[in-house]
Amino acid sequence: MKVLQVIPRLGFGGAETGCYDLAHYLSENDCKSYIVTSSGELIKYIRKDKVKLFKLPVHSKNPILILINFILITLIILIYNITIVHARSRAPAWSCLWATKLTRRKFVTTFHGTYNYKSSLKKFYNSVMVRSDLIIAGSNFIFSHICENYEKFLEPKKRKLLVIFRGINTDFFSQKKVSENKLNRLIQEWKIDINKFIILLPGRLTFWKGQELFIESMNILNQQTDIKPFYGIILGDDQGRKVYYKKLLSLVQKYRLNTKIKFISSCREMPIAYKVSNLVVSSSIEPEAFGRISIEAQSMEKPIIASNIGGSKETIIKDKSGLLFKSGDPIALAEKIKEIMNYEDNTLQSMGIEGRKNVIKKFDVEKMCNSTFLEYKKLIK
Repeated sequence: MKVLQVIPRLGFGGAETGCYDLAHYLSENDCKSYIVTSSGELIKYIRKDKVKLFKLPVHSKNPILILINFILITLIILIYNITIVHARSRAPAWSCLWATKLTRRKFVTTFHGTYNYKSSLKKFYNSVMVRSDLIIAGSNFIFSHICENYEKFLEPKKRKLLVIFRGINTDFFSQKKVSENKLNRLIQEWKIDINKFIILLPGRLTFWKGQELFIESMNILNQQTDIKPFYGIILGDDQGRKVYYKKLLSLVQKYRLNTKIKFISSCREMPIAYKVSNLVVSSSIEPEAFGRISIEAQSMEKPIIASNIGGSKETIIKDKSGLLFKSGDPIALAEKIKEIMNYEDNTLQSMGIEGRKNVIKKFDVEKMCNSTFLEYKKLIK
């Protein structure tokens, strides 16, 4: 079996790390593994003796480049005798669809998001993700979204649709793997007071991730007198959204929360960031396709509070490993944060243990890779 995965960029997002993990898993299970991508931070970590990498402009939505990518991917399929092509985004999926039809190879797609559309043309563009032999949904929420919105493009006799939950490396996201030296270094670098209750909000700076809502909830908490000292950390890159970042800064200044909220653009080792926190928040105002933050927090044995929409409802064991709050409601979020802050230490520890058990049982990367590998085998049979 020879598998070619195609992804726009190989960064540190959920889709990208899933692609990276699967590529190396395949190589360790007697498969030839290939990746086509344009760029990304994860490229330098690829084991060149295990995975062959091709750099093509597959991040582009330019029709001419999509056509060029189709020709080049076709050549790669023929030269390296690829068995299965697995696309993880729409623009490169069109190139892969044509290439696999021409070469008569098996085509797999992973539907990673809800892919908004406001016109029939955009919906048609999105539909490439359900035109494969095997369609993988990253959660039950995404599975339902596909069935509700792309039913006319699905052909049950020709295509298979199933759920394979995303997985994370539970050995990497483990409290035991974070040394005291690294922890102390991060505390000094971020200049935070660990005697305060530290609330972490990870995620790139974009409006739908709910950073504004989080700041509103911090302001509500700050006005209360019967609450322990707290500190909020908004961890994420603006990715060029300078106007939005300035808007968040203005909101912090408006509420005089400069000493209560800190912005950190990036963290090389996320387990350390989770370890230093007392609570993790996912305040998305639009449904998360899966909710990787919730999984990582639970794996690090940290209580998680997330919006009651999307994939988070599947990944969190409500009231056992975390809490859900009414989406878009800063008052509801503030109330849930206060509830967690008032828990006894043994209750928080128990939530952490339940969270870790939940992730190991359902969302471990080995389970994700093995499930995908077995589906590949069925496909070529």
